[in-house]
Amino acid sequence: MLDPTTASRLQFALTTIVHIVFPVVSMGLAPFLVYFTWKEVRTGEAIYEQLRRFWVRIFAVSFVVGTVTGLVLEFEFGTNFAAFAATTGELFGGPLAVEGMMAFFLEATFLGIFVFGRERVSDRLYLLSSVLVGLGTWLSAVWILVANSWMQTPRGFEVAMRNGNPIVTLVDPIAAYANPRFPWMFVHMQNAAVLSVALLMAGIAAYHIRSARTDDDRFWRATLKIALVALIITAPLQVLHGDAYARHVSVTQPQKFAAMEAVWDTATYVPEYIVAFPTSLNDILNPRAKDIFGIGIPGGASWLASGGDAQAEIVGLNEFEGSPPVAIVFWSFRLMVAMGFWFMLLAFWGGYRWRTGELFEDGLLHRAFVWTSLLGFFAVETGWVVTEVGRQPWVVQGVMKTSAGVSPGLSSTEATLTLLGFVAVYTALLVVYVYVIRRIIRGGAPEIERAQREAPGSEVAADD
Repeated sequence: MLDPTTASRLQFALTTIVHIVFPVVSMGLAPFLVYFTWKEVRTGEAIYEQLRRFWVRIFAVSFVVGTVTGLVLEFEFGTNFAAFAATTGELFGGPLAVEGMMAFFLEATFLGIFVFGRERVSDRLYLLSSVLVGLGTWLSAVWILVANSWMQTPRGFEVAMRNGNPIVTLVDPIAAYANPRFPWMFVHMQNAAVLSVALLMAGIAAYHIRSARTDDDRFWRATLKIALVALIITAPLQVLHGDAYARHVSVTQPQKFAAMEAVWDTATYVPEYIVAFPTSLNDILNPRAKDIFGIGIPGGASWLASGGDAQAEIVGLNEFEGSPPVAIVFWSFRLMVAMGFWFMLLAFWGGYRWRTGELFEDGLLHRAFVWTSLLGFFAVETGWVVTEVGRQPWVVQGVMKTSAGVSPGLSSTEATLTLLGFVAVYTALLVVYVYVIRRIIRGGAPEIERAQREAPGSEVAADD
């Protein structure tokens, strides 16, 4: 049996890793669905009806499964991390409550209209429902990231003693909820969601174009173009913003930054390894910058941390109380960065082919899109691994350690058995989700509803 702290951390990690996929799909699809609906209402063209109907199915399925898996996460604060909830509940519980009352109910209420109400409400109300569903999806991210960013850079609180127990008391809501980390996390996460969905759209479209399904070829060509426009915008932004974000981390969480670069001893002119290879098995499990063989930029890590000084000093992990699992943080960071540069290259490659008129003829590009279609979600996962594992051993940076936040009455047997149960249930949920999404994708473009409101000059009207 695992000790309660390890089992609880693994359980929360498992549920988070599975759950995050569904909000990413929902948040990433939201801007596309608003655009498809606006174009459908404005122009009456059938292609936008098809695009909306196809992608709203995936959105709805993701919303349902995301709701189920997300509720479990909030219960885990009470079952596995009761001490953390009791200590920080006054400050941490507020954003979670507002997320449910403001964002979730807004999204859930208008999702019914958006999914089932096209022929039952006016064009204006239907377009409004798409906007409010997207707004609710993004507002959920606001409040969840407010809570998480406070754990990274806690502000606006005092620790008081109540009945002999430390309690975090909110004294400055603006400082707490508009903490320094929130804008960085929000921009990076939302851009990553749109980027991930754009990659998914491009991969699915490329798959169908390669399959030469002439009956809906126009639908998939339009999908690929729209996805590529989003990629060209979001991929470079993610790289540029990630660079500035890492600099912010180096200032506010130097211990995490040291783990990202595997710097144990305080040093200057630390290289930034773009490609790193371990020289031994020990270097995989316990990487150290000075022992890693790879292709790097001399002084690059120091330059990144300081914003331009290659001789800047990076404080090593040995200077801090405890350290995170460095191997997990170090390799996850490199995987995330490598994928980010690949996405940017892929976007420029696709843009070039579009400009030369060969976007739909380049088989190698299509294969690249297909194989990359799910990597955006994997990049999000690695990014969150860096964010959460890199903060250890703290659950609230510098305030409360993870081991102190675990439920005091939780036994090793209870924690281990529930972990195994969660593995089984979440694996089953993920399999069912993949099966349903796969059926939607293989079904191809939906048929045009002839009862659609036809605008003058629309394709449906023109066909008649």
